[in-house]
Amino acid sequence: MAQPRTKVALIIPAYNEAAVIARVISHLRDTFADSPYEAHIIVVDDGSADATATEAEKAGARVIRHIINTGSGGATATGLSYAQTHGFTVAATLDADGQHEAGDVLNGVKILLGSDTDLLIGSRIIQGENMSLTKKIGNKGLGFITLVLFGINVTDSQSGLRVFSARALAELKWKTSGYEFCSEMLWRARQLELHIGEFPIKAIYTEYSKAKGQNNWNGFNIVKVLLRQRIVELFSE
Repeated sequence: MAQPRTKVALIIPAYNEAAVIARVISHLRDTFADSPYEAHIIVVDDGSADATATEAEKAGARVIRHIINTGSGGATATGLSYAQTHGFTVAATLDADGQHEAGDVLNGVKILLGSDTDLLIGSRIIQGENMSLTKKIGNKGLGFITLVLFGINVTDSQSGLRVFSARALAELKWKTSGYEFCSEMLWRARQLELHIGEFPIKAIYTEYSKAKGQNNWNGFNIVKVLLRQRIVELFSE
């Protein structure tokens, strides 16, 4: 009798990504089709003003819609909560702009399931061939802040490609809803004594994807929010 396949949730937080979301979903479906996993693609439409939800549904994804835009952290939390409540063994998140290779997502799932890792970060820095100098500087700066504030040293704290174990799905929560959640999530994982790991991934930068996501000026706002959160919790301990 065949063993049941491991259920994997592939979560894509998306905001105004109608132009590319179907292609991202198609690549994931093709890549996981011959894998040993039962993969389900879940798009969290974070209050998009375009046809993101419609295009995602047409491409075969399960779509969860936010009425308003909550931010990357809020959309990611919604997707992970869905995965946890629907009995998925593992979940992976990836960006909706086509920046991540579907093969890297599959590789991350394999690595996590073959180890004791609870939170696996896909690092664009380890190889870093395609990352611009500006993005490298911004990521290293936020990585340094993550180290100083929370004592966590990873090469790519802001990566959108992450893989979560069943334990991480059940226990890992955060309070921020914008891009600052990337660093806070690592902090919360450390507080829970979850095992954090990294693996190298490629980054695909097109003119479209370059116009999306964070910029280095936004990094200052991220630092302010994280610093305030850290101070509040220090004085409440």
